[in-house]
Amino acid sequence: MNAIINWQPAHLQTGLVSLVPLAATDFDRLYAVAADPLIWEQHPSSDRYKEEVFREFFNGALASQAAFLIVDTATQQVIGSTRFYDYKPGKSIAIGYTFLARRYWGGKYNGVVKSLMLNYAFQYVDTVIFHIGATNLRSQIATMRLGAVKTGEFTTQEANGQKLSYEYSLHRITAEK
Repeated sequence: MNAIINWQPAHLQTGLVSLVPLAATDFDRLYAVAADPLIWEQHPSSDRYKEEVFREFFNGALASQAAFLIVDTATQQVIGSTRFYDYKPGKSIAIGYTFLARRYWGGKYNGVVKSLMLNYAFQYVDTVIFHIGATNLRSQIATMRLGAVKTGEFTTQEANGQKLSYEYSLHRITAEK
């Protein structure tokens, strides 16, 4: 019998970031970050900076019951969002839908967020999956830095046509080395 796993725990935090479970009242604070078109330029949904498109993304995040605000611990400012999804009991879960305000790119923030999530996920699964748009080179590089390897390709239907994406996998054994 599988125990119910809380994929939206309130205790994922470090001195750098806190992952705060997403709530319906967080839309304005998160959209203030997401409204930057440059965040989405390499993403398959490159128009996500538009309020009506972001609203749909936000509603999906809420419905997942596994999404987080990323909060800068020092300033208490919302700097982005991430979530768990596609849980396969005892086997795998995906981490994704992650975005950060541009001033937090290229540093340690994304790695710390992913480390918090990986450490939590590996208590329950052996594999963590990342789905990344083929044109999103920043995310591909960041994911490979975690030790994940490309394991597949697939296409998705987006509002602006079919988009190629890649699947990366990170196994608990690899992550522990």
